[in-house]
Amino acid sequence: MAIITMIKVIKEIHPESLVLVKVGKFYNAYGKDSYIISYLFGYKLKTVEGVSSTGFPVEGLNKVKAKLENKKIDYILLDRRNNYDVDEISENKNLNTYDQTFKKAKTYINSKEKVENIYQILLKNLNNKKMIEEVEKVLINERRKI
Repeated sequence: MAIITMIKVIKEIHPESLVLVKVGKFYNAYGKDSYIISYLFGYKLKTVEGVSSTGFPVEGLNKVKAKLENKKIDYILLDRRNNYDVDEISENKNLNTYDQTFKKAKTYINSKEKVENIYQILLKNLNNKKMIEEVEKVLINERRKI
C-alpha cells in the first residue's frame, strides 16, 4: 500500500493526532501534519504524490517529541518497515492542541509563501527601476501609517 494511502487511513482513525512515519533514517509527516512540523521547526515543505510533506533525521526525534509534548499535540510514531506498526502514541485527551496549532501553522505558512513569492518577483525585477520605486513608496507609506 502506498504511504499516502496508509496515512489517509490512519488519519481517518486519528484525525487530531500528528502522524510521523519512520522511513529509513528519517521521520516524515504528511498533509496537515507536515504544516505543523514545518511551522514548529522551520523544516521545508515538499510535495509527495500531490500531498505536502516534510521530514527530519531520526536523530531529531527527541527534540520533536519534546516540543510536541510541550505544546500538548497528540502524536503517533509509525515504522514503515514493520508494516506501519505503532511504535509510540502520546495522547493529551481534552488538552490536545492539534487543531489550534494547525490553524496557526496554515496561516503562517501561507503568509510565508506569499512573502517568498513577492521576494522572487522583486529579485526578477531588480533592474526595473519603476517597479522598485513603486514598491519603496508602498513600503514607506505603510510605515508612516503605523
